[in-house]
Amino acid sequence: MSKDLRVAIVTGSSSGIGEATVLALARRGWAVVVNYSKSAENAERVAAACRAAGGQAIAVQGDVALDADCRRLARAALDQWGRIDALVNNAGTTKFCAHKDLEGLSAEDFQRIYATNVIGPFQMTRATAEALKASGRGSVVNVSSVAAHIGTGSSIAYAASKGALNTMTYSLARALGPQVRVNAVSPGFVRTPWMIAGHGEENYKKRAEHYASLVPLSATSEPEDVADAIVWLIEGASRTTGENIRVDAGMHMAQAR
Repeated sequence: MSKDLRVAIVTGSSSGIGEATVLALARRGWAVVVNYSKSAENAERVAAACRAAGGQAIAVQGDVALDADCRRLARAALDQWGRIDALVNNAGTTKFCAHKDLEGLSAEDFQRIYATNVIGPFQMTRATAEALKASGRGSVVNVSSVAAHIGTGSSIAYAASKGALNTMTYSLARALGPQVRVNAVSPGFVRTPWMIAGHGEENYKKRAEHYASLVPLSATSEPEDVADAIVWLIEGASRTTGENIRVDAGMHMAQAR
């Protein structure tokens, strides 16, 4: 095994932003753990695409809400390649519920969403921390959301969970420095299977058009746009930690336009 080989775990990488991220890393010669919760078929397809792109890849099932699964994901990378250089906490969940519908969310909804969106990234970071420190160039990127910055998105519970993830990013950046950098990206409206399924095809198109009409760049984003920012935070940004990069076409400025 080459000492120059770099290894990344990307949670929730069988589709969407996670898929775009592992493919981008594979094209740069990285070895990647393609993590999935339910669809082994999708994950194996993505892993095969990563290998075809020039990287190494394995598909590993795991629910980040479960600490034992997080530790198993870390162990899979170490058993396969002996190191972990980057972790992308991308796995997430939500409940689509209008923000005005306060009765539409239960305590159980909050607990389920926080288990994946907040506790999951903490557990994954804890499971990989020692290997990331040993890397000498360790990097963690948390995939947040512009919803956390402006109180929008699929539900109040989702926006609140991403706000908690942002705060945890700052805490972990302090806790893991100087060996490991910890940053976040906050996507806006991104064309992913998750978004289309959540809104429905027709409603998604209407929302995408409305979003593009509001933002300064007059566009929605593709998963690859977010992956570009993630890869930069991993491979470059050597003096950047505790940062949160918004990939939202300017949505956070839309009201001031």
